[in-house]
Amino acid sequence: MPKGNGKVIAQNKKASHDYFIEDTYEAGIVLHGTEIKSIRNGRVNIKDSHARIDRKGEVQLINLHIAEYEQGNRYNHDPTRSRKLLLHRKEIDKLIGLTQQQGYALVPLKIYLKNGFAKVLIGLGKGKKKYDKREDLKQKQMKRDVDRAIKDHMR
Repeated sequence: MPKGNGKVIAQNKKASHDYFIEDTYEAGIVLHGTEIKSIRNGRVNIKDSHARIDRKGEVQLINLHIAEYEQGNRYNHDPTRSRKLLLHRKEIDKLIGLTQQQGYALVPLKIYLKNGFAKVLIGLGKGKKKYDKREDLKQKQMKRDVDRAIKDHMR
């Protein structure tokens, strides 16, 4: 199964608006306790999250919010703790070199279930400037207008 396929739980639609995504990587997430149950229920938010490589060479997912499981007891998990991502050493070494360049960031694009395991698709993105965002919106609007005109013409 290619990377990014599976049952999509959460998607970061704002990432393609804020970043030029140059490359994507599939990573596993280290979860504790009832976190997987909350993910399967779809109670996860990746809107404000990002990934970072720490000094030990491990990739951490920061600000990922997984809501507490309703049927969980007092041993429920912390919703916003940082979670370790599982990548191959070669991929981590490549990401270390790329993220040290100015303007690059690791952005989670979507969380999905693949063969029963929670995976995250992270993208290596370069931040867009304000004029880039405006240009994308103009192109999107022009495409929408053309499609609408073609549809009206076909009637």
